[in-house]
Amino acid sequence: MLYPELFKSLEAARWNMATDIPWEQFDRSLVSDEQLRTIKMNAVTEWSALPATEMFLRDNRSDSDFSAFMSIWFYEEQKHALVLMEYLRRFAPEYLPTEEELHNVRFEFDPAPAMETLMLHFCGEIRLTHWYKCAAQWHSEPVIRSIYEVLSKDEARHAGVYLKYMRRAIDRLGDSARLAFAKIGVLMANTKTAKALHPTNLHVNKAMYPEDSVQSHLPDPGWLEQWLDTQIHFDAIWEGKVVNGILRNLSALLETPIQSIKDLSRYRKLMSAADHDASGHLVTG
Repeated sequence: MLYPELFKSLEAARWNMATDIPWEQFDRSLVSDEQLRTIKMNAVTEWSALPATEMFLRDNRSDSDFSAFMSIWFYEEQKHALVLMEYLRRFAPEYLPTEEELHNVRFEFDPAPAMETLMLHFCGEIRLTHWYKCAAQWHSEPVIRSIYEVLSKDEARHAGVYLKYMRRAIDRLGDSARLAFAKIGVLMANTKTAKALHPTNLHVNKAMYPEDSVQSHLPDPGWLEQWLDTQIHFDAIWEGKVVNGILRNLSALLETPIQSIKDLSRYRKLMSAADHDASGHLVTG
């Protein structure tokens, strides 16, 4: 089992909200109302770890090891929401999300294949790592800068844990896991899509379409694109860091050279063809 050692390593890296955040350094002159609104939206988005955890536990009933890790992931992600709300409670309570606004992002996600979902969230953690690094640079107020830096490090650790479970999946399931990871990797690392993809802006409940993403349930559904494009300026250089992180880790995980999205797409096609061939289906060029 991975959970016992993961618990030890994550426990050792855990930060204390009372003592590790420099609350005493707050400077109101260095944070704008515009920035306070983005902090609120980030807090509500982080709260959506609640329905995501419910999804993970439902879809991984056969995997008690991974399900146990959810106890850590859920705790730390809800702590992210809490520290952002604590910032607002202390310094700008008028921007605190209401209980109703938080509850609005809790809705049921459709069942999905466990391996695809695992890869989706691995990519999401890499993306959040860089979104929060970028947000820390955008802010000049020292307390919120520190908070985003702390959150970024947490998200990077979470990505590392998901990667461990992905490696275990390959050991257990072989090519079916490799194909699932490659398929989602092509989707999540594709810079030609209209928007940066993350689990919170993907459609997850067909019966509720088109209002079936976490982002569509935020107080301001259009917030994310504005935050990325015109506020923190998450540009092509930052996006390149996300893509390179996904490809570099997949290259090591799949034990094959993957330096571009074309390489990954080619690998996915080869694995898909091999899968169809093994199933006795006709394989065409």
